[in-house]
Amino acid sequence: MVNFKAPRKRTALVLTLLALAGAIGWAWQQLSRPWGAQAVSFTPARQQCGQQGALRYCVHTAAGGVNGDVVYHLHGRHLDAEVWNDPTYFTAQLQAYWQHAGLLPPTVVSLSYGPVWLLAPQGRAEHSGLLDTVWHDMQAIEARLSVPRRRMLMGESMGGLNSLVLGLSHPRHFGKVAALCPAVYRDSPFAPLSQIHAALVRTGADPRIALGIWQLSRRYVATVEEWRRFSPLVLVENVTDPQTRPSLYLSAGLYDRYGLYEGTERLAQVAAQRGLPTEWRPLYGGHCAIDIASLGAFLVR
Repeated sequence: MVNFKAPRKRTALVLTLLALAGAIGWAWQQLSRPWGAQAVSFTPARQQCGQQGALRYCVHTAAGGVNGDVVYHLHGRHLDAEVWNDPTYFTAQLQAYWQHAGLLPPTVVSLSYGPVWLLAPQGRAEHSGLLDTVWHDMQAIEARLSVPRRRMLMGESMGGLNSLVLGLSHPRHFGKVAALCPAVYRDSPFAPLSQIHAALVRTGADPRIALGIWQLSRRYVATVEEWRRFSPLVLVENVTDPQTRPSLYLSAGLYDRYGLYEGTERLAQVAAQRGLPTEWRPLYGGHCAIDIASLGAFLVR
C-alpha cells in the first residue's frame, strides 16, 4: 500500500523552511539597511519653478541675498530641477558652506529636460539636437530675470558632461564651468571592442555601467564624427580665443565605478595646456565624491 502522506509532509516541511528562510532574509534586509539619511543643517533657498518649452527650470535665491551672478545647475541622471534644496544632497552642503562662511552666493537656476538628457548637437541620432535649443531656452529664462553680472555652469555626472559640452561649445557665454564627476572618456563608444575592454581593465569601470553608457551614447550620437562634436576632450581643443576662455573646475573620484577619472584628469591636463584657467580636484573616493569647500569658493570668487 502506497503511503501518500509522507511525500506531502516532506513537501509541506520544505515549503515551511523556504518561507522561514525568506522571512529571515527579509528581516535581515530591513535590519541591515540604513534606517535614515544624514541631513544637512541649512536654510533652503527660495525656489520658483517654471516651464520653457520642454525645459523645466527652477530659480533659487538664497534667503540672505545673492551676489549678482547666475550659475546654471545641470543635474545628474534621474534627478530633476527641484533637487537643489534636497537636504541629503551635495547641493545642501554647498548652500550650508556659503551660509557658514558668510558668503553671498549666485542665483542658481536648475535646468532639466527630464530624468536623462544629453546636450548633443544635431545629428543623425534620434535624440540629438538638444545643444542647439538649450541656449535659446536659457535666453528666454534670463529675459524674465535681471541681467547677471557673470554666467556660470555647474553639473554632476551626466550634468557635469552637459556643463562641459555647453560651456566649451559656447565659451563666450560662460565665465566658469564646474564639472563634477563628469562622464568624460578617452575612448569613444565607436571604438573596437578590444579597445573598450582595455579601457574597462585600465579604469576599473563596472562593465554593466559601461554597457549602459555605451547604449545611452548611441541614442545621442550616431557616428565617430558626431562624437567628436560632442566630446569635451575634442571641444577643449577648439577654445582658442584668449578673451573667451572659461575657467574650469574639474573633480573626480579615483574609484569612480563609471571609470571617468582617467578622462577627466586628461581633460584637466589638456585644458591647462591650452591656456584655460583650470582647477583640478582629484579625490580619493567613489562616484561623485565632491570637495564642497573648494567648489563653493570657486563659484563665488
